[in-house]
Amino acid sequence: MFEFFIVKPIFNLLVFVYAILPGHNFGLAIIIFTIIVRFLMWPLIKKQLHHAKAMRELQPEIKRIKKASKGNRQQESIMLMALYKEKEISPFGTIGILIVQLIILLGLYSGLRRVVDDPQMILDFTYSWLQNLPWLQELSADITKFDETLLGFVDLTRSAIGQGGTYWPAMILVLGSAVTQYYSSKQLMPTDENQRSLKEILKDAGNGKQADQSEVSAATGKTMRYLIPFMIFFFTVGLASALALYWFVGGLVAYLQQSRVLNQDKEELLTVADNTKDDVIEGEVISKPKPKKQNKKKSSASKAKRRKKK
Repeated sequence: MFEFFIVKPIFNLLVFVYAILPGHNFGLAIIIFTIIVRFLMWPLIKKQLHHAKAMRELQPEIKRIKKASKGNRQQESIMLMALYKEKEISPFGTIGILIVQLIILLGLYSGLRRVVDDPQMILDFTYSWLQNLPWLQELSADITKFDETLLGFVDLTRSAIGQGGTYWPAMILVLGSAVTQYYSSKQLMPTDENQRSLKEILKDAGNGKQADQSEVSAATGKTMRYLIPFMIFFFTVGLASALALYWFVGGLVAYLQQSRVLNQDKEELLTVADNTKDDVIEGEVISKPKPKKQNKKKSSASKAKRRKKK
């Protein structure tokens, strides 16, 4: 079921891009495929970014709740749930989005693995209607026409470290994947110069001092900012560089998408601030003519008295 519903559709989208692309370069097809996937996932990614930003902004309130509860876990949980409900935020709201991204990555890896092991799979694993495309018809006649490189510079079937030693073009892609992941993670992390490291928190906890959970979470996030790029490097360095290319391009697009969302949030805050100032000014203007309304009432009352006299 995973192959039928996940691997095959993802793989066939990649093959479709490859077949209609002028020049039919597999590396360029992976780059365009990655951009398409990231933009198809834009609504989910945007929701994830807004959620992460909202959770980050709640950290001071969460810290105050933890101090107010004074170690009472039940009271702390009730207050936190009330806070999340008030702000309309789910603490587990991004899990589904992360799962979707992981499924796409696993599906793509499985498809690429087939092509790396046997280029003939680019024909055998595609839908029948795709096999009628002109370029795939040419490949069926001569599979040696399949170009598995990135513009002739990087052999995407080779790994960064293999039997032949270090393959530096692939190593550059692997390092690029780790670097882009680091900066895209750093982009979402709060900057606090007074924030303690996880090592310092654990050291104080060993001395009997109770650690604040929000501080532990922030320190853990800072540690993961370095750990995840290392894991990506360790994971991709022994795999075909086609996957490293996907991760590298995906990281670049993610960084640009995050920059756009964060800049939009700043513009929205400035707009709200400007509107608030305008409301205050309008409030002052509206408050001045109130005496005139009272004068109108007096004049209408005097007119009524005159009518009575008449």
